[in-house]
Amino acid sequence: MKIREIGNAGEQAVSDYLVKNGYEVVKRNFTVKGGEIDIIAKKYDTVCFVEVKTRKHSSLTSGEESITTAKRKHIIYAAKRFLSTLSDVPKCRFDVAVVEMKNEKIIKLKYYVNAFDNSHK
Repeated sequence: MKIREIGNAGEQAVSDYLVKNGYEVVKRNFTVKGGEIDIIAKKYDTVCFVEVKTRKHSSLTSGEESITTAKRKHIIYAAKRFLSTLSDVPKCRFDVAVVEMKNEKIIKLKYYVNAFDNSHK
């Protein structure tokens, strides 16, 4: 599998997971100059900005380790741009999903609710 195909498979698995758990997937791959959000989902009155990291089983770095301060800043920037398109600003949070693949199959999906906030620490 190519890198983009691996990423797409991970994002689809997370989208399916979210729907199964009562979320509405509002948008995928929301991109603005300076940032991107893999999945924007909504559950009840909360908008969730979800960063998906998909890794091969033998990867040297974990998906969790790849959410750097710079990456968080880009996600937060894109989230602010998305929120600016809405008439009312809802409650929101930043979630992270880490997907692990082996032999082109998803073997693990970890979902972190409220993984980080909008401070730039």
